[in-house]
Amino acid sequence: MPEGYETANGTFDPTVNMLFINKEMLQSQPEYEQMFYLFHELRHALQYLHPERFDGLISRSRLYVIQYDGEWKECKLEGSIEFFTELYLGQPYERDANDFAYEKVKALLGDSPELQELHAFWTPKKPIADQVYEELYRQIDEITGETSCETSR
Repeated sequence: MPEGYETANGTFDPTVNMLFINKEMLQSQPEYEQMFYLFHELRHALQYLHPERFDGLISRSRLYVIQYDGEWKECKLEGSIEFFTELYLGQPYERDANDFAYEKVKALLGDSPELQELHAFWTPKKPIADQVYEELYRQIDEITGETSCETSR
């Protein structure tokens, strides 16, 4: 796993076009969970490598990382950990990857309460409107002095 992602189940690094799966963390997990994270990260790879296959907001959202603290081009916004955790879970590219992973694992292994619970864990408690993200991205762009060249359809 890349530095800073040692406790993640997996990640796709678009700077080197490489998918990482945390074997040490997942080896003791059930098959449905291992597959869920693999399909999730594969979907992220597709989102980055072929953004034209996704709607505008999914494509745009992959340019932003929402977390309660972090590095990179930093922009601090006011809000609680809970608020930003929900925003992270609802990010359009995360919702897409989680829904994709759930559907693929369900097709291969069948639906189960455990798979439904895993999917629910990675889903925001309440739906977050796309307009909330449009406004959030606008604020981030304004604060950082960036402008996103991609807009939603």
